Amino acid sequence: MTMTLAELTSRTGLTVLDHLEQSVRIPVLDGLQAQGDLIVIPLSEADVTVWGDARWRPVPAEGVELLRGAAGGNPHTLVAEPGTCRWTTHVRDGQGLAIGMFDATAPVYLLHPEHGGSGCAPGTYVVRRQREYETSTRSRLVAD
Repeated sequence: MTMTLAELTSRTGLTVLDHLEQSVRIPVLDGLQAQGDLIVIPLSEADVTVWGDARWRPVPAEGVELLRGAAGGNPHTLVAEPGTCRWTTHVRDGQGLAIGMFDATAPVYLLHPEHGGSGCAPGTYVVRRQREYETSTRSRLVAD
């Protein structure tokens, strides 16, 4: 089941900017998706592993802040129905871009005040910072 941006913000108590259309249905995808300076990658497509003794924690109804924008900016928040998603930051990533991983048994959502919402279908996903290349040999993290 998909939900609207208004339903998601009402359920979580989180807010988005006024210019975003509140009645829009948030798509739920099972593939790669980006939101500002974050990218969400299905585990099957990422070269990331979980520590053997990783501590997973349930995602509470109010969500988990994954990343806050540059200079204390707006947060990216992972939200899910209670009991349907767990999250860990105990991951190994050779590129050093992974923030963590989540495993969901129902659709979950990423919410950001400027970008609105995006949905992830049930599955296991890696959340990474995005980077952009300034030259063919030099990159930098995307700043949101």
